[in-house]
Amino acid sequence: MKAKNYRRVDGMTYARKEYIHGPPDSRITKYTAGVYRPDYTHELLLVPETTLQIRDVALESARIALNKVLSEKLTDRFYAEVKAHPHHVLRENKMIFGAHADRLQEGMRRAFGKPIGRAARVEMGEPVFRVLVYSDGVRAAREALELAGKKLPKKYYIVERKLVEALG
Repeated sequence: MKAKNYRRVDGMTYARKEYIHGPPDSRITKYTAGVYRPDYTHELLLVPETTLQIRDVALESARIALNKVLSEKLTDRFYAEVKAHPHHVLRENKMIFGAHADRLQEGMRRAFGKPIGRAARVEMGEPVFRVLVYSDGVRAAREALELAGKKLPKKYYIVERKLVEALG
């Protein structure tokens, strides 16, 4: 099944593990990268233009790309985190087409589907990734977020915010 079939947000969230037999694990390995320090000066957010679902494999791909660019350019002078969590379990009603597959098809009879993956439901204006950097790393962080946005479905924009500096 194509991933574009799961971009639209339809119906209620299907996330209760106790009712789902064999829910697949999330493919996101880490939710944070870099070193957290309280004195970062800038925060950058990757925000979608529309409400959508993002599959866990797409989030992991974007996270790896983001982390790679930031690690190469800023070494450990950044902190990045995934803000979208894939709680929603995706289902597929498998239909086998072709010769000698007649006995496996039942059409829409008992068409609830089996779990095949996970997705994060993200509202318009809600961040997908958050990056904290110092003022000299803003350009690299913006470049990394643009690359990560290309690995995700639909369009995104970057919100840059200067954090309040500590009084000292």
